[in-house]
Amino acid sequence: MEHYDAIIIGSGLGGLACGATLSREGMKVCVLERHGVLGGCLQSFRRQGRMLDTGMHYVGSMAPGQILHQYFKYYGIADRLQLDRLDPEAYDVIRFGEERYVYACGYDRFAERLAERFPAERAGIEAYCDLLQRVGTTISPELLRAGRLSADGSEYMGLSVFESIAECTRNPELRRVLAGTTGLHSRDRARTSFYEHAMIQHSYIESAWRFVGGTQHVADALVEAIRRHGGEVRSGMEVTRLGLDGRKIGYVEVNGTDRLAGRYVVSAIHPAATFALLDDPNAIRPAFFRHVRTLGNSCGIFTTYLLMKPGSCPYVGSNYYLHADESDGWTMRVDYRGCNLPVVLVCMQPDPTRNYAEALSLLVPMPSDEWQPWAGTTLGHRGADYAAWKERYAQTSIDFVARYFPAIRSQIEAVYTASPLTYRHYTATPDGSAYGIVKDCRNSLSTHLSVRTRIENLLLTGQNINVHGALGVCVSAAATCSALVGEEYLTKKIGYE
Repeated sequence: MEHYDAIIIGSGLGGLACGATLSREGMKVCVLERHGVLGGCLQSFRRQGRMLDTGMHYVGSMAPGQILHQYFKYYGIADRLQLDRLDPEAYDVIRFGEERYVYACGYDRFAERLAERFPAERAGIEAYCDLLQRVGTTISPELLRAGRLSADGSEYMGLSVFESIAECTRNPELRRVLAGTTGLHSRDRARTSFYEHAMIQHSYIESAWRFVGGTQHVADALVEAIRRHGGEVRSGMEVTRLGLDGRKIGYVEVNGTDRLAGRYVVSAIHPAATFALLDDPNAIRPAFFRHVRTLGNSCGIFTTYLLMKPGSCPYVGSNYYLHADESDGWTMRVDYRGCNLPVVLVCMQPDPTRNYAEALSLLVPMPSDEWQPWAGTTLGHRGADYAAWKERYAQTSIDFVARYFPAIRSQIEAVYTASPLTYRHYTATPDGSAYGIVKDCRNSLSTHLSVRTRIENLLLTGQNINVHGALGVCVSAAATCSALVGEEYLTKKIGYE
């Protein structure tokens, strides 16, 4: 058998970040990916000459000196990333019918722009901003340089974002505006934690950026960094079994035949899928295994990709969260044929001139019961009824967006789609979940898993462990790697890079 210091399962951002970290720290690393394309949610694909992204549409805290930039700098890829900064005055635009609200970068501007619309609510807006900052600054370059991954933010994990916003303001319109972006990844106001909401919101308020030319180049840069430090990244290598030797993993079986040995095994795939690979199910307490399998997963996303006619759609450096006029920002009231969607996120991809958009992605949260008729099918074999369903759903999404942008239909050159089943195929996430395990504020301890497991040399990483998104995944990767090389040592290296 080939022997490694660390075998990493999955080549999404979490797996590649761990690979880049551990290989840089001198460990012999092998990253295994079951698909032919590396990158997980970073994957991009080309249609009619346009590069389209799978899952990561914009990121925050990427200005020099900010936390995510510090991580990418440590990985050795910050200077290779192709980024456009979103409009600092309106990186996100929230629409409820005819009403338009903007999120601006910088806390002073963020509060000022909202206070222009809600002058009587300035105190509540500032209280909300103060709460965001208290959570967001529990991770920072300063803490890394002090040898700490994060300050304790556990008190905020048990806070409901819905109730926290309600404590800041009694104005129902402002409440739904402040929650205007949350509904894409969680539409359950009883469970969604303020910690998760604040980490994401704080990151974008610091600075908001869009990758240009496809997020695949981020994955490719990480792969190159791993190989530069002597590590291996292999595609077409599906892990089919984890063979136990006492309380440790003795071998990793690949494609049902080959075996590799690792001093440590790091899994960047879903914890339930990880534990299902163990050749002795009793190695994990049955009650804990059942618990992990029953943890709620976030909803999937149905994406409609619009290829725009050249020079027809002006490029805007903003994302648009479009809600129905009567929406409260939370309730999942869905009538797809009637165009009563809960929310549509519109993200633009600029053409080389940056004057026009060459593609738009329309993202809609989708409950699993919508695609259940085809749950047992495989890619390319889902049938004509599935194709018709996707077409109807795409047209419904376009109809919804056309309420806000009436010219859009005349600007479309071609339409492509991806459902949660597509996502499930390429990323191996249960139910095509886009944001991993739901972090339930009512029981935060049971929904925030440790990077360590009862198997001595098996560790977990990725969005299922921490907050979703690029920043959350990088922090969880650092937590996983810290368990192997030491937290103070690693965080100072990242912080002083």
